[in-house]
Amino acid sequence: MFRRRESVPFSFVAESDRFRSNVSPPPRERPSVSQLTARSLVGLTVIAGLVGAVVLGLPALSPAQGPTHTEQTEAAQGR
Repeated sequence: MFRRRESVPFSFVAESDRFRSNVSPPPRERPSVSQLTARSLVGLTVIAGLVGAVVLGLPALSPAQGPTHTEQTEAAQGR
C-alpha cells in the first residue's frame, strides 16, 4: 500500500535556505617552519623550471638570422 507523505509547511522550507549553524569549525593549524620552507622550495623550483624553459626555448622561437642558403645546381652555375 502507498503511504501518504505528510505535507511540509512552506515557511519551514524557506527557513531551511537561510539556516546557519551555531557550531563553529575548529581553528586551522598554523603550518610549521619546515612546512613553510618546503612549500617555498617547491614554489621556487616550479618558477625556476618555467624560467629555464623560456630561456632555453627563446633561441628556437627567434627568427633565423644571417644569410639564407640557396641551393645552386651545376646547370645554374654555368659549367
